[in-house]
Amino acid sequence: MYLTLFNGTGYTFSITDYMELRMRHRILGVPVGTANNKYKGWSPQDAALPVEFSKFETQLLLDKGLALLVDKSRSLSISPSAQEIKYYKKMFDSRIDGQKNALKSEKLKETERYLAKIVMGKRNKLLKLGLVNEANEMTAEKVLKEMADDFKFEMHNTLVEVPGEHLAKHSAELYVEPLIDISGLKYRIFCDLWQKNKFITSGESFGADFLVYSGDPLIYHASQIVIVLEDSVIRPLEFIGKVRLSVIVNKSCIFAYEDNNGICYQTVNWSSYMK
Repeated sequence: MYLTLFNGTGYTFSITDYMELRMRHRILGVPVGTANNKYKGWSPQDAALPVEFSKFETQLLLDKGLALLVDKSRSLSISPSAQEIKYYKKMFDSRIDGQKNALKSEKLKETERYLAKIVMGKRNKLLKLGLVNEANEMTAEKVLKEMADDFKFEMHNTLVEVPGEHLAKHSAELYVEPLIDISGLKYRIFCDLWQKNKFITSGESFGADFLVYSGDPLIYHASQIVIVLEDSVIRPLEFIGKVRLSVIVNKSCIFAYEDNNGICYQTVNWSSYMK
């Protein structure tokens, strides 16, 4: 599996690779592409490919031999040849046709759900016009054929910004330099949590280093925030502040640090006793 180097980290343009990393290896990444939605505009929930992985996620994939990182900047900055443009257009048109066929199929399925009412309505309309023979000839098969023949696909409904993988024939340079300090404590704690079969994301928005999930974040909320300490000593006010923060966001607070025995985790819960 290959990740593409952009902005100092790894990206994937392949939905197959992304689903494998997410489902099998618990590497989540963040979709950062835009999906064309003329009427609703863009929101983070509508983001599409490519998927950006954090530097920790990318480095872990490299260290575990799950992916290779390649730099395609030189190859993709060269103007494409006429043959490459022709091939790209062919692939682009095939994606548009695929969307057209999918939408047509959905329209026909929707019609089939209410087919009896549609046929009855058309027959009644013809009878009101005095077209008895035409009303008798109106059948479900005829209605479906009319719907299929009258189907029109508007280009503004296409997801033209959703990218596919890069052209099959292109060159890339293998990138072997580490993206981060792999001896750093924060990265080693990230790897240790991952090896404990946890789902991990950045905890920056919660004032922490990491968020830990018991399952895929699409299904589960984060259950813990993780605070990385350089040693086992923490100032009392900082300790209280972090634990109270975990209470506000309804999560457990875990302090992670390293001692002579290796990486340690201390879980703290805030309790309030009433006299």
